Amino acid sequence: MLVDSHCHLDFYDPDEIPGVLERAAAAGVGEMVTIGTRLTRAAVLFALAEAHPNVWCTLGIHPHNAAENPVPEVNAIVEMAAHPRCIGIGESGLDYHYDKSPRDVQRDNFRVHVRAAAAAGLPLAIHAREADADIITILQEEWNNGPKFSFLLHCFSSGRGLAEAALALGGYVSFSGILTFPKSHELRAIARDIPLDRLLVETDSPYLAPVPHRGRRNEPAWVAEVARVLAEVKGLPAPDLAEQTTANFRRLFAKTA
Repeated sequence: MLVDSHCHLDFYDPDEIPGVLERAAAAGVGEMVTIGTRLTRAAVLFALAEAHPNVWCTLGIHPHNAAENPVPEVNAIVEMAAHPRCIGIGESGLDYHYDKSPRDVQRDNFRVHVRAAAAAGLPLAIHAREADADIITILQEEWNNGPKFSFLLHCFSSGRGLAEAALALGGYVSFSGILTFPKSHELRAIARDIPLDRLLVETDSPYLAPVPHRGRRNEPAWVAEVARVLAEVKGLPAPDLAEQTTANFRRLFAKTA
């Protein structure tokens, strides 16, 4: 069984969801996590996870949306994340490519999410784009100066330095369809060197459709293509890679066990 550790089911039309889930099941994707991008969407995510036993959710504010409302209090996130189908915090992090929110607001928002993850005892899904140095600094400062927390770098497409810094703090790394792109040679080299027990797979659907589906809207079924390429990179049979990444998912997202 495969798990799509990061998708956005609330970005599909509600009447599309049954078909999306059926195609995922047919592709061997047994579970998926629909990821929070705004706290104001929490009720929608909770409803999706309540309605479908193979769907989990997280709760958080994407860096693109960090300036839409005041930075929340840690306790507010922790209380909302107590929902039984909520298994993580995020996604949160830094995106200096689009800069849709001021960078200082992004950083403040990210720190609050790190602290909420520590307080709730839930893993944090981290969005990192063209902000490796600041992501590393914040993770290391929060790790050294506060309670410990678990996390993963989602949709990893950053440099080797960020991957190594995350691994040193016990973090996990999740790969998306970007891993399958023809020009992603360096990314595949990084994936090759990441310990097998720290790897997850995802789609980030409806975005970033993997090869051979480029140009189409992505969906959780296609995490199988990501896993296929990752298995090739690691020199493993695809079933072994599926078994390992699912075990890693259970370890990190312990609330699903």
